[in-house]
Formats: sequence, structure tokens, C-alpha cells
Amino acid sequence: MTPPFASREVEAAFDVADRQARAGLLALRRLIFDTAAQTPEAGRIEETLRWGQPSYLTPESKTGSTLRLGVPKDARFALFVHCQSRLIPEFAAAFPAWDRFEGTRAVLFNDPRDVEPIRHGWLIRRALTYRIRPPLETPV
Repeated sequence: MTPPFASREVEAAFDVADRQARAGLLALRRLIFDTAAQTPEAGRIEETLRWGQPSYLTPESKTGSTLRLGVPKDARFALFVHCQSRLIPEFAAAFPAWDRFEGTRAVLFNDPRDVEPIRHGWLIRRALTYRIRPPLETPV
């Protein structure tokens, strides 16, 4: 079950004109919370706004790298990570068939059906535990 929005401002950030983008952003939000619930070492997830985008942090455990959701120029919606992290290169190596990236800062999407729990949940779990760096696991 996805929790209610942390604030009206966060909820408003999901009010985008493109219905497909909104559905995709909400699917990613749900996947972030579902993945966090299955990743106890991440601790509590905080939902807030950073640069006007819904952002997800691990404030108590401090194990994670911030995840952000937004609408980029070259796609309908995206999952953003810290551009200086190793997250996108690791994701690209683990899933070579996925080729929709914005440099080292985002995974790009055009269809909500492209949000896959195995593939994208893997990236989210890696971000939520980035600072404790578990061994690079092979996706199931």
C-alpha cells in the first residue's frame, strides 16, 4: 500500500498535464515505497521536494542516495539519481538492454508499463543502500 503524500506540495508535483507521465511517476513512487519496505537497512523513507521534484531520502539510516522523480526534456518521465554516483553506470552494466538514460543522472521512460519491479526496483534498492554498498548483486 502506497502511503499518502507527505504534503500538498509533493502531491501537486505529480499534477502534470501528460496523463501517461503522471501514471508513470505514480508507478515509480509506488515502487520506491514498495522497495523500501523490502529493504529494512534503508530505514524510514522521507518524501519531500528538491528542486521542485518529489524526492526520496533515508534521513535516519543515511544509507541512501537521493532519488527524484520528474519530467525531463527528452522523455515523458524519469527517475533521477545523484549524477556523481555510480548508480546509472551500474544499472547500465546490469541491464545492458535498457538504453534510455540522461547521462549519469536519470533513467528515462515514455510509457508507465516500462516501470518494471525487477529492473527498476533493483536500481531503487541500490540507491536506498548506496552508502553501505552491498556487493553488486545480479538481478533475478
